[in-house]
Amino acid sequence: MDRYLEFVGNHPILFTALAAVLGMIAFMEYERIFSGVKALSPMEATRLQNDEDAIFVDVREEGEFKTGHVPGALNIPSTAFDKRITELEKHKKKPIILYCANGTRASRAGGKLRKKEFENVFNMSGGIGGWEKASMPTSTKS
Repeated sequence: MDRYLEFVGNHPILFTALAAVLGMIAFMEYERIFSGVKALSPMEATRLQNDEDAIFVDVREEGEFKTGHVPGALNIPSTAFDKRITELEKHKKKPIILYCANGTRASRAGGKLRKKEFENVFNMSGGIGGWEKASMPTSTKS
């Protein structure tokens, strides 16, 4: 134990950086767990779209969206999500599957939808990278 205290005393900047990284990881996990948004794999998301007419919503920025997205997905960037959330009101009864590059922005958007009383909100695990890794098709058409 004395060695740990000696390390912290000798490397305060390194220890502060470690504490900051651990804090960010803990915060992101807390946000993910308590957002009320369920995670789906790309295969489960496709099944939900086929069985229940789910809507895919890409919350990446427009430039990212144009490089490749889930076919038929709506693009509502996370930076404009609060202003454009009303576009999803007509889909309130359908399952909504959110995704981004890795899941962080989609989780935040999902929390906002849950606060607006959307009940069937999902986050696609792995984002668009997970979709591509599962060998699912992408589109570059807007």
